[in-house]
Amino acid sequence: MRKMRRKGLASMASQTVVTTPDTVDLGPAAGLSCRECGERFALGPIFACEICFGPLEVAYDFPSGDPEGLRKRIENGPENIWRYAPLLPVPADVASKPNLNPGWTKLVQADNLARELGVEPGKLHVKDDSGNPTHSFKDRVVAQAIEAARAFGFTTLSCSSTGNLAGAVGAAAARAGFRSCVFIPHDLEQGKVVMAAVYGGELVGIEGNYDDVNRFCSELIGDPAGEGWGFVNVNLRPYYGEGSKTLAYEICEQLGWRIPDQIVIPIASGSQLTKIDKGIQELIKLGLVEDRPYKIFGAQAEGCSPVSVAFKAGHDVVRPQKPDTIAKSLAIGNPADGPYVLDICRRTGGAVEDVTDEQIVDAIKLLARTEGIFTETAGGTTLGVAKKLIEAGAIDPSLTTVVINTGDGLKTLDAVAPTAGMSAVIRPNLDSFREAGLA
Repeated sequence: MRKMRRKGLASMASQTVVTTPDTVDLGPAAGLSCRECGERFALGPIFACEICFGPLEVAYDFPSGDPEGLRKRIENGPENIWRYAPLLPVPADVASKPNLNPGWTKLVQADNLARELGVEPGKLHVKDDSGNPTHSFKDRVVAQAIEAARAFGFTTLSCSSTGNLAGAVGAAAARAGFRSCVFIPHDLEQGKVVMAAVYGGELVGIEGNYDDVNRFCSELIGDPAGEGWGFVNVNLRPYYGEGSKTLAYEICEQLGWRIPDQIVIPIASGSQLTKIDKGIQELIKLGLVEDRPYKIFGAQAEGCSPVSVAFKAGHDVVRPQKPDTIAKSLAIGNPADGPYVLDICRRTGGAVEDVTDEQIVDAIKLLARTEGIFTETAGGTTLGVAKKLIEAGAIDPSLTTVVINTGDGLKTLDAVAPTAGMSAVIRPNLDSFREAGLA
């Protein structure tokens, strides 16, 4: 696991915020806990343990003793992620604050796709998060980070991003009244650049890949120039990550409060996969779903597959790679949660697999052709891996399977443009129509 330097921890602790732990209201969130050593810390804008440098995550005081009452409270809540406010690090009145209110996206029963893949009817579902406000799952995590930024008195919202997060931060900051300044690799897809820039915040391209961008943001946090800045996926990361739990909550609720047998999830930093597992475990502990076996599968592109390589080799350490893939939203060569992804996939009996860029494009077109869902390259990676695992017998076609689509294909048009175009160009008459073989 990648460790944080003590210098970085000291500089993060020195950040100026206008609140103290006693005045922070983040609902059921009781503190921060180290994933490695279990050390507890007060709620604050830190993400690494001062004892062992392990990653921190939110610890809770959840309601207990009345799962049926909690289930009804959730079902009567708004049709967005705030229906799960009792389980998230947000104040009770979060739904009344200016926010993009993401979530409660469609769980599509994908019977046409199932036929193509040899899966039993009614067993295959696509969780389509392209229906969020900026058309990716990143709206979920940013919504959580915004509430932490408010609680800690930050005035500028920032991030390091491979594209989707930049747009989500720009939009959420505009809605909530924050200044935004986000950092991206200089060579991102043009669609994502335009979408991130249109919200009026500052968009800064950095020469290098995502890992270079993330390293720069960590340095900025420790500099006086970063005072008052909330980096959603750095110093606000423990709160930000909790937004991905809502994917697990929604999937289980939409399946009738039942855990799916198999889930296929894309891997960038690995946080989404680990938080979906955390969300399922919380539902079990709260008595909202039956405790039953489930398998989690991780999906990577071959051109950036450090977790897949480690899984197949039986290693516990994830060796960094230099990304080279069309799936730029997954192009994180040194994934922070990689070791935890390995633990979860092994613990649940799942796997981590990768696919080529060609297989990604084929999967994008397959999903569009069968279900009318146009996914971006991350979703193509996930479906491509699901297809590969079904064919290999690793995914059981008789069990309930959910494939996560994290974003809209309009953001990555370049990936499919060379193989998707007009069927024919004809003159405006019936003879030309027939000559083209279209009758």
